[in-house]
Amino acid sequence: MREPVNRTILLLDIERFSRRDDVVQAVLRRTLNTVVDRTLVTAGVEATQQYREDRGDGLIVLISGDVAKTAVLRALLTVTPALLHDHNRLASGGAQMRLRMVLAAGEVAHDPQAGTTGGLVGHDLNQAFRLLDSDALRRALAGRADGDCVLAVSTPVYEGVVRHGHHGVRPELFRRAEVTVKDGVLPAWIQGGGEEAGVAGDGAAGAASPSPAPGMPQAPAPAPAPAPAPERSGGAVFHFYGAPVVHGSLVGGDQHGVSGGQVTGDVILGGSGNKSAPADRAGESRSEDGGRS
Repeated sequence: MREPVNRTILLLDIERFSRRDDVVQAVLRRTLNTVVDRTLVTAGVEATQQYREDRGDGLIVLISGDVAKTAVLRALLTVTPALLHDHNRLASGGAQMRLRMVLAAGEVAHDPQAGTTGGLVGHDLNQAFRLLDSDALRRALAGRADGDCVLAVSTPVYEGVVRHGHHGVRPELFRRAEVTVKDGVLPAWIQGGGEEAGVAGDGAAGAASPSPAPGMPQAPAPAPAPAPAPERSGGAVFHFYGAPVVHGSLVGGDQHGVSGGQVTGDVILGGSGNKSAPADRAGESRSEDGGRS
């Protein structure tokens, strides 16, 4: 076995490939290779900087560490979706192609055996395949009715590239998912993951909302509801004793006023009283022209 070397790992898988007949499968395989060719050319990957292995319904692509991961990621986020869209616009319903994709990084060794092809060995490669085959990534693609692909990146790629927001890479579009695999839980970051991004395990959605990516601003808390306006107290209470005559106006409530007239007798505002009118004033009143009646 050769010494392991660090590689950028790109895995692609065609959705529902086995449900197509042989003729359609052949067309999809050729289309996939064309899409990958053009994507890697855009990323600046030379033929000598890549290794490809046919997986029937998908591809393994190992890219030299000399190639910037940012360039590969940008191409996967822009060129690949555009090429798939162009294909699906013209393809029949049975020849539509949608992809699950994983971008990871790690140590991979090549251990070819006589008379066989392949022979890739590496823990990081195995983990990347588990992400590709996970229910979380399958649900993410199934939930994207308006999209032709979905991309997951491993934690090293997210921490080393995505979260820094390099040109053409928007970290806020990636959501963390906890993927349950046979030997534990594997974290991943799914681009445009939607509801799947809050997955607590690979089988059910978590109750909590997805957490924002590290370093991203928290959403502002909702403004508190305005306090209800205090109820107004009742208006003033007027008790008139004697024989009052009011010329002008009297307003009870927030404003009170007496103008242009004369009140004879006792006046109590806002309360009550039981004081009797003076004997010499009892029963007296004035007419509106000022005379005594």
